[in-house]
Amino acid sequence: MNQKIADELRRIAGAENITTDEPMDRHTSFRIGGPADYFALPQTEEQIKGLLSFCKSEGLPYFLMGNGSNLLVGDDGFRGLIIQLWKNYGRIEMRENEIIAQAGAMLSAVARTAALAGLTGMEFASGIPGTIGGASVMNAGAYGGEMRQIIRSVTMLTPESAITEKSCGEMEFGYRSSYAQKHNCIILGARIVLSPGDKDQIMEKIEDLRMQRVSKQPLDLPSAGSTFKRPEGFFAGKLIMEAGLRGFTVGGAQVSEKHCGFVVNRGGATASDVCALMREVRRRVKEMSGVELEPEIKMIGCSL
Repeated sequence: MNQKIADELRRIAGAENITTDEPMDRHTSFRIGGPADYFALPQTEEQIKGLLSFCKSEGLPYFLMGNGSNLLVGDDGFRGLIIQLWKNYGRIEMRENEIIAQAGAMLSAVARTAALAGLTGMEFASGIPGTIGGASVMNAGAYGGEMRQIIRSVTMLTPESAITEKSCGEMEFGYRSSYAQKHNCIILGARIVLSPGDKDQIMEKIEDLRMQRVSKQPLDLPSAGSTFKRPEGFFAGKLIMEAGLRGFTVGGAQVSEKHCGFVVNRGGATASDVCALMREVRRRVKEMSGVELEPEIKMIGCSL
């Protein structure tokens, strides 16, 4: 940790929004990860732009994260700045049948805001444990719904530090992909358009989807959600199960016994445990089915 760098980051984003040697296991749903040299929770677009400009001018590595629900951080942590767009950057605003949400707003909070306003179309996202920013970058989806079905436009920060707005069509949404992902843009917020509906029916559907998640997914253990992307024509969890890997364990990491598409932290799992398990899962699935599984979780400070 360099004190001059830390002081400049505090000047840019406010001392209360910057920490050093921050344990990343506090900020990921996996509960895994070594310390980041510098950690920021900016509150404004100006602070975000200032932090990124400083990193680029100083050659300081940086990484943008949401609430850490799809992230594995290496055991040695991250030698640079991690910028978290979450609690300090999560304003939600209603405008008739539209919702304008900053990148750090939780999907569950936005979906609940919509439900209470009698707006339907976002129920599918109510149980996804991510932020608007992360969901927009990845075109997150569940139960037949995807972000591209409800997004009207997205506000982004380009690699050239320009703020631009792109329509849903211009975002080039695909399966777990988008223009922002392909071009290294940072999502600052999204404009979501929904339809009027019956509030009681909307809440009933949200509860039904919640119960489905509870019954099928290992929500009682730390994980990063679906570990692998869905291969075309297949389901990752089914392939893993058919390879005889239900309950397969490396250290504290385990292929969930409840849903083979999830890797869970049984207690004390390291990033090395998770990566070793994922490598073996990929090897055995490829050997059995010929299908090459691709990670859906994001990894920093570690790799397969």
